Amino acid sequence: MEPIEIGIIVSGAMLVMVLLGMRVAFAAGLAGLTGLVWIFWAKFGYAPDKFGKAFTVSVKIAGQVPHSKISSQALSLIPTFILIGYLAYYAGLTQALFEAAKRWVGWLPGGMAVATIFATAGFAAVSGASVATAAVFARIAIPEMLKMGYDKRFAAGVVAAGGTLASMIPPSAILVIYAIIVEQDVGKLLLAGFIPGAFSAVIYATLIVGLALVIPNFGPPKGGYSWAERFKSLPPAFPIAFVVLIIVFFIYNPFGGDAWGTPTEGGALGAFVVFCMAVWKGMRWTQLKDALLESAKLAVMIFTIIWGVLIYVRFLGFADLPRAFAEWISGLHQPPMLTLVLILLAYAVLGMFMDAIGMLLLTLPVVYPAVMALNGGDTVSAADSAFGMSGPMCAIWFGILVVKMAEFCLITPPIGLNCFVVAGVRDDLTVQDVFRGVTPFFLADAVTIALLITFPWIVLWLPSLA
Repeated sequence: MEPIEIGIIVSGAMLVMVLLGMRVAFAAGLAGLTGLVWIFWAKFGYAPDKFGKAFTVSVKIAGQVPHSKISSQALSLIPTFILIGYLAYYAGLTQALFEAAKRWVGWLPGGMAVATIFATAGFAAVSGASVATAAVFARIAIPEMLKMGYDKRFAAGVVAAGGTLASMIPPSAILVIYAIIVEQDVGKLLLAGFIPGAFSAVIYATLIVGLALVIPNFGPPKGGYSWAERFKSLPPAFPIAFVVLIIVFFIYNPFGGDAWGTPTEGGALGAFVVFCMAVWKGMRWTQLKDALLESAKLAVMIFTIIWGVLIYVRFLGFADLPRAFAEWISGLHQPPMLTLVLILLAYAVLGMFMDAIGMLLLTLPVVYPAVMALNGGDTVSAADSAFGMSGPMCAIWFGILVVKMAEFCLITPPIGLNCFVVAGVRDDLTVQDVFRGVTPFFLADAVTIALLITFPWIVLWLPSLA
């Protein structure tokens, strides 16, 4: 049996294991190790006395690959970004953000929901975890919206959808993982996430205002704040802006010259600043312990998925499946843009059954080379490319599109993780309630993705300056 045939069979078996409920990390690791053993044993002619040798070689590969990749400095960004988010919660910065947003945009139709979206976007700028963002604002924003008379299902949907913004707005753990997998510049990818993330928030807010204008009593505005009260709400939220500036200057110096340091150093400094703010606000030892434990749990979960998937990725390399898939995709007799849209639609379907990080880690080793081949290759110039952009810029643009699809998958049934988190935090909500409430935001995400495809400069303007 040819290696490609082995690759297809093992990949299909892995997807079956995931759909049956096995964790992505374990399914990918088991599939990768099994596939490696099968390929090496096939090379030895399926001789019974060679199975032990094939197993030994495969185990050595499976043991070396995770360590060599996980020891990358770029991945150290992930725990620092997650820690920033949890410390910001215990420092009271989330409540300050929500209060400021409420006073400044609460007068709009659907104002409390719009304030929730912008507050989650602000919190996303210091938190790389969508789940943490959804959990925090389920406690803060939903009670406020219920007091104003919002439907509880829609209020839950607003929080679940707003939480997805943390996947796009830096510091984003998913963008870092994408950069590592496709071997692209982490700093440029993080820069590329700022404008699309803010753009997504504006689209969400526009949808809410439109619904409030069309449907009577859908989202009553929250007024009564003077200009003095509005300006008074800004200083408590300034630490968020300060941390964002730190990260921006460590990724890219907007005033010219070299950046102040690496993104990892910026993330560590940002965590230290938020820690100092939390201590100044009176954070107790038990709260610090909780923040550290929650950060460690989430980081370990992400790294475990990466370990398992990297074993599978190495197996794919021996099976030569990425090259074969890329050649098949580039040989299709249809416009490259249509092929790209079909790939994104496949992500939408796949995301109904897999978590966002696992989905990207499993698919990118195969899909990314195919998309780059569609554009004309990794080194193609903008003039000769299918999508009108150079190879490195295409990698960034596709990364943002994929991460936006990952955001979409965080709220789609039956596995939409953010919806489960919101329902878990609130005793008065079921998962079905949250899924119903989040339905209008599917349309907003579809519009956002269409605009990002049609106008790539929304994604590429900032990284082109770096």
